[in-house]
Amino acid sequence: MAKLIDKPTRIEAAGNKPKLIDEFFGRVNSGAAGISIARMQSPSGWVEPGQTPEFDEYTVVLRGMLKVETKQNILKVHAGQGVLTSKGEWIRYSTPGPDGAEYIAICLPAFSPDTVHRDLS
Repeated sequence: MAKLIDKPTRIEAAGNKPKLIDEFFGRVNSGAAGISIARMQSPSGWVEPGQTPEFDEYTVVLRGMLKVETKQNILKVHAGQGVLTSKGEWIRYSTPGPDGAEYIAICLPAFSPDTVHRDLS
């Protein structure tokens, strides 16, 4: 049966500047543990701590540019592009461009503060 998600839930974000996370599906808004889907809006200069999550993350950039750092390389993901990061891989996201970024993030299984494993420093 189809289920309408009337509105997302605003989630607190990690990082050096305020970032908007609106979760449509996931542990908080819909009780889904298998997947999370959220709209992210990050300002220019935002950067979050590195992390080694226990989930795969599929990201589609709608506006601006998202910088994705791994131990092997640095990717600049522009509007209209996507990136997949794999569970167990160290990654750090940031939006260094002048316009920040807006993007959709899908995590399998769903994002959880207990399984993201952010760096302490």
